[in-house]
Amino acid sequence: MSVSPFRIDVPDAVLDDLRARLARTRFTHRSGDRPWQGGTDPDYLRDLVSYWHDGFDWRAREAALNAYPQYLALVGGRKLHFLHVRAARPAGVPAPPPLLLTHGWPSSFVEMLPLVDRLTSPTGGAFDVVVPSLPGFGWSELPDEPLTRAVLARTLHELMTDVLGYQRYGAFGGDVGGVVTGWLGALHPEQVAGIHMIHPPFPASFDARPLSPAEQAYLDAEAAYDETDGGYSAIMGTRPDTLATALADSPAGLAAWLVDKYRDWSDNRGDLSNSFDTDTLLTIITVYWVTGTIGSSFRQYADFDHNTPRPQITVPAAFTVSHEPSQANFPREIAERACTDIRHWSEPGRGGHFMPLEEPDLLAAELRDFFTSLRP
Repeated sequence: MSVSPFRIDVPDAVLDDLRARLARTRFTHRSGDRPWQGGTDPDYLRDLVSYWHDGFDWRAREAALNAYPQYLALVGGRKLHFLHVRAARPAGVPAPPPLLLTHGWPSSFVEMLPLVDRLTSPTGGAFDVVVPSLPGFGWSELPDEPLTRAVLARTLHELMTDVLGYQRYGAFGGDVGGVVTGWLGALHPEQVAGIHMIHPPFPASFDARPLSPAEQAYLDAEAAYDETDGGYSAIMGTRPDTLATALADSPAGLAAWLVDKYRDWSDNRGDLSNSFDTDTLLTIITVYWVTGTIGSSFRQYADFDHNTPRPQITVPAAFTVSHEPSQANFPREIAERACTDIRHWSEPGRGGHFMPLEEPDLLAAELRDFFTSLRP
C-alpha cells in the first residue's frame, strides 16, 4: 500500500482568511443569568476569539506538530493520516506490543500527543506508537461507504497490519476511538493483544440476564443525563449538513460548538483552564478549521443506524474509567457483559472525557503497566 511522509503546511491565504473572519465575529448575548447556563459563554468566547486573532501562533504550533513523524497511507483507496513514532529501546529489552491510540469526537490526533511522549520513552515502556486521524477528521478522507464502527475498525486494522506490518498490537481509545478499540478486539482477537479504554463498552444486548440494581440505576441516570446533554448528537445525526454549513463558515461558531463539549465533559471543576491550556484548545479547533472537516466529523453520527451489533470482546481488556458525568457510577458488570477477560479496572476519580490531555501521567502509567504485562 502507498505510504508517503506528510507535513502540515497550511497556506498563508487560509490563515489570512481565518483572521479576517475572526475580526468580523458577531457575538450573542448570554441567554441565562449564569455563565455557561446556555452553552459556551459569550464572554469566554469573546476572549477566546480575541486571542485566536491576536495572540495564537499557529505556525509555532504547526512546527511542534511536525516534530512528530507523520504519514499519509492509502487504505481502502482513501487517504489516512497518522503518526508513527518508533521507540528507542535498549539492546536486549523485549519489545512490548505496538500501541494504536485512537481519538474520538470532538477531538483529533493532537489529544494523544502527551501519551506519545510518555510511552515511547525507555522509562515509559518503549512502545512503538501509531496515532491515526479517524476518517473524516483532519487529513483523513471518508470512505465511500457508511462510516460504521466495523468500517472504522477495518480501516485501522489494515493500517496496523497491511500498511505497517505489525502482526500483533494493542489498542487504546476513548469515546468513538474507544468504541472502535472494542470492535478491533472483537473482530481481530488473534492480532489484537489487548484493549484499553476510558469509556467501558456496553454489550450488544442486555438479554443474557436480568439487570442488576446497579446496572438499572446507571442506565436510568444515563438516560436522565442525555435529556440535558444529548441535543448535540441528535442534530449531528439528523441535520448534519445544516449544522456543518454554519460551523464551516464561522470560526467563532466552530469554537463555540467544540468548547461547549470540552467544558462539559472534562474534569475541570467549572474552569476550562484546570484541564486545558488555551493554545492546545485552539490547536485542535484550528485543525478542524483549516481542514474543513467539521461536517465530515459528523458522519459517524449520521451513519449510526448502519451499525450492526458488535461481537463479544474476548481479548484481555483494561479500563481506566473517566471522571465525567456520563461515566458516574458505571458498574463493572455492564462491561463484563461485553468483555470476557477484564484484567484491570480502575476508577481514579480524576481525568475526564479527554484524559490523554487531562491526566497524561496517570493514563500513560496505566497503559504501560497493562500492555507490558501482555508481552509474549
